[in-house]
Amino acid sequence: MLKEYLKAITLFLKSSNLYRGIVQTTAVITPLITFYFFSDISYAIPIAIGVFLNAPSNIPGTLKRKASTTLVSILLTMLVTLLVSFSRIHFAFLIITLGILSFFISLISAYGFRGSLIAFSGLLAIVLSLANKVSGIDIWIHTGLIGIGGLWFLVVVFISHWIAPKKDEDQLISETLYLTGQYLKIRGKLLLKKTQRDKLLVEILKIQTQLNEKHEVLRELLLSERTKTGRSHFDEKRVLIFIALIDILELALANTIDYTKIDAIVNDKNLLKEFKKLNLTMGKHLQVLSEKLINKKKVQSKTELLDGLANVEKSIEKYKKSTNISQRREAIIILRNLLDYQAQQIAKVRSIRRVMNNVNGAKKVKLKSNEAAQFITPEEYNLQILAEHFTINSPIFRHALRLSITVLFGFLFGTIVGVKNPYWIVLTLIVLMRPSYGLTKERSINRIIGTLIGAAFATLIILITSNTIVYMILATLSLTIALGLLQQSYRSAAAFITINVIFIYTLIEPNNLAVIQFRVIDTAIGAALAVLANYLIWPTWEFMNLNPIIIETIKKNKAYLLAIKEIYHTKQINNLSYKVPRKEAFLAISNLNAAFQRMTQDPKSKQKEMGLIYEMVTLNNTFVSALASMGSFIQSHETTSSSENFDAFIMHIENQLENTEAQLNKDKTAIIKEHLNIDTAQKALKYSYTKLSKIRDKEIKEGKTVIDKKMRLHLQEAHLIQTQLNWLKVLSEDINRTTKKYTKMFAHK
Repeated sequence: MLKEYLKAITLFLKSSNLYRGIVQTTAVITPLITFYFFSDISYAIPIAIGVFLNAPSNIPGTLKRKASTTLVSILLTMLVTLLVSFSRIHFAFLIITLGILSFFISLISAYGFRGSLIAFSGLLAIVLSLANKVSGIDIWIHTGLIGIGGLWFLVVVFISHWIAPKKDEDQLISETLYLTGQYLKIRGKLLLKKTQRDKLLVEILKIQTQLNEKHEVLRELLLSERTKTGRSHFDEKRVLIFIALIDILELALANTIDYTKIDAIVNDKNLLKEFKKLNLTMGKHLQVLSEKLINKKKVQSKTELLDGLANVEKSIEKYKKSTNISQRREAIIILRNLLDYQAQQIAKVRSIRRVMNNVNGAKKVKLKSNEAAQFITPEEYNLQILAEHFTINSPIFRHALRLSITVLFGFLFGTIVGVKNPYWIVLTLIVLMRPSYGLTKERSINRIIGTLIGAAFATLIILITSNTIVYMILATLSLTIALGLLQQSYRSAAAFITINVIFIYTLIEPNNLAVIQFRVIDTAIGAALAVLANYLIWPTWEFMNLNPIIIETIKKNKAYLLAIKEIYHTKQINNLSYKVPRKEAFLAISNLNAAFQRMTQDPKSKQKEMGLIYEMVTLNNTFVSALASMGSFIQSHETTSSSENFDAFIMHIENQLENTEAQLNKDKTAIIKEHLNIDTAQKALKYSYTKLSKIRDKEIKEGKTVIDKKMRLHLQEAHLIQTQLNWLKVLSEDINRTTKKYTKMFAHK
């Protein structure tokens, strides 16, 4: 345990998160130190505030996006500072200004994650302007210095990027490697842990969502840069690792197993243990590679992987010899497919190992700049997006109203009851309140726990010493660590933020224990208001927002289905017309999983038709897995020509999805395609597999015990295509049936 803890600390000390914290802290303290020695430090304080206000824009992404986000943030924070500072001349005017600004700034979150960061900077500017006591011409000077601080921070960001341009990329790739390893390990456990499968499947959905989020950021970092500057040797390595990680996730999704079927037809648990062991080995291997990427050390040997694969193959051969092949053919084909899957995964893991070891034989990336651009999700910033959210049905609009009302109430409450710093309540509200109740509640709990831990530590230090130098050092260190931990652990970050704030105020306020008391009380008031507001004021429960997410999932699944049909016809396996729909289907299902996870955080009374929605989410996840299975097989095997029976299945499944989408979207009319009778197609595909099985049985009777490669591949293809098409047919019908039930249920709500 201690070893793991020390390892985590070591990795954090080398992470881009801590590096970002150091950069932001350096940008804050540099003007303070400079003006302290050469001029009046009062000028340095608004410059430091300008840095602090615009620091949220420094997240992983291209330098261009960082710069544009920061520049918009600078303009917004300067405007907010001016408006709030001048409105202080009259309390009523100040209240009106606070309400209007907090509402319209919150709406900026409609522009996605970067928009939410700009909005947070604007809201933070409101709080710090409330703490600001300047007036008259000093307001203009103060605002100008804040702008200078923002520009200074941008300069520091450019310098830090020049010093370590690939720090964010390496950190993200490392985290993705670790999560992918964890994903494979859980997949291995699913084979044998029957009683824990539901819990493990929920965990898998969470990790899958996190992986898709990291893949999106990596696409922006690696592929945006590629479209502009071409590629260097180091860029090439990172793209190769990234592509391998995407392939690993697709392969894993493509081989989602019917565990009930495995339980029923595979009667050798020791054989399954070998499969599980190999999955755990692959997962552990990726997690070690994750650490090596940050530590810049040589990667481990491939022997364990190859030995594990050999053991699985031997176990299958032993199983074949101990059983009747004709009776256990389906089990043997399933096991053989699973072995092929693990062999492909090992090949991907080894390709990452070769890239990290700088092996000369590593393949080259053939993606062209114009192709790379198609994998990047475009971000739009036109006014139409804002207009679309200007309705009470929009969760962002509701959140903006809720936040502005709660900010006003919190500030008025703090002022009336005589709280020393009522803007601390406002700060807590701005930091904690999110559109979703569950996330707000979770952050509030973590904030309170973190604040109590930080306050306890600060109290202990204050009782031990009153040395101001110690306070300054701790304030600086705690700020750096807090900024570094924000993306990893909000609770830990809250503890260090509390330590930082307490020691800064202790340097100003002689009665330091009172500072701690006020900080804890104000945080508790703000956290309580945040949770109550999300529950009572125009609450947005997750079940209310599911419809558009499910519609998008159905649409993307349909596009992915048709892309698979196309590659089965053309045999062109590396074209964009397949890869882009695959990416979009994965992102859509990831968004659906994330929405369901948020729903589980809502109060039990607000989790409407939870069982039905869980069934819909599970069916859609299984559908994507079945699609990925078929697509992956077609890509990695030489296949026979497609038939009208195959096309009949695809059209039937497409029709089911069309009907499902039309049920959810009343403005849509389903376009139904005519096709060969599905029962006829079903019998024909089954006959193809049966015919091959009989030919193989005849070969065995004639003494040909070793199957040739061509026959094995044809049997695998016939079995997999028949099985997957039947499975997709059943799933599409189940999705349609469940959606009908869902729409009827919510039509009466």
